[in-house]
Amino acid sequence: MTESSVRGKCRALAVETAFNERVNIPEGLTSRPLQPADAAAVTAVMAASELHDLGEVVIEEADIVSDWQRPSFDVADQTIGIFDGEMLVGYAEWSGADRGDAAVHPDYRGRGIGTALAGWMQQRARAGGAAKVGMPVPAGSAAEKLLTALGYHLRWHSWVLALPEGAEIEPQPLPEGYDVREATEADRRSVWTVVEDAFLEWSVRERSTFEDFSAGVFGRPGFEPWNLRVVTDPAGEVVGASHVVLDTNQGNAFIAKLAVRRDQRNRGLARALLADSFTLARQHGARGSELSTDSRTGALTLYEKVGMVVTSNWVNLAIDL
Repeated sequence: MTESSVRGKCRALAVETAFNERVNIPEGLTSRPLQPADAAAVTAVMAASELHDLGEVVIEEADIVSDWQRPSFDVADQTIGIFDGEMLVGYAEWSGADRGDAAVHPDYRGRGIGTALAGWMQQRARAGGAAKVGMPVPAGSAAEKLLTALGYHLRWHSWVLALPEGAEIEPQPLPEGYDVREATEADRRSVWTVVEDAFLEWSVRERSTFEDFSAGVFGRPGFEPWNLRVVTDPAGEVVGASHVVLDTNQGNAFIAKLAVRRDQRNRGLARALLADSFTLARQHGARGSELSTDSRTGALTLYEKVGMVVTSNWVNLAIDL
């Protein structure tokens, strides 16, 4: 072993020891910052957690990869993994501002890992200048019970809705001069503007940069041009957009983003985008159709009126720092 490799191992050991002390993880486990190559392991932990709590797996590795590849996100600085030997058994990330995510493998719950991860997330968010930090968890889950016991409070409810098998959203006629079509590369900044403007009407956060937005949409692994649909007005301007992906776990279509410009609402454009996106996804092999919404948007009744039904309930819990 060379002198430089010895120094490298010593530095790695020092970093690991500091992390273990800071998060107070259970004896026998180790921790370290994660790296992009750990995306598959994180996906596996989250999938095991979802299967236990929801009875199905909704997370995909593409979700982790696209989130971590945002230019504003530093994987090594904003994540932590807890390991039993080489196996990842728990993870947390501070996504920026007041948002975080975490998961503990069901086989390792009840050992203090979740408490340690919550403590790390709070420390990291506080160091990043956040006044609070929170995350979504399934309603009634062990995670909700833990966070509530740690002093977290409810921020909002969210739901995943699905279109029952065999059901269809009746196509919505568009106003004269309007059109639904596949987005082109020239439309991308317009899509970003429409989506961000709409989301910022109810979401208290900074505007996502075009580069961060692109990482989660156009740069998402497996992205194909048909995944992004737009509505244009008679002048040819983009006034609405839908980002639909195929969930490789369930074979379902999932609307990741849906937005219509404020001055163009109440004309059936959102419903037209929904019908168009789900129909196109079925043509590409989707068996079912899903999306999510939360209590801040006021859109739950809209989706229920087109025949979608709630399949899971979530709560977003946060704590002041």
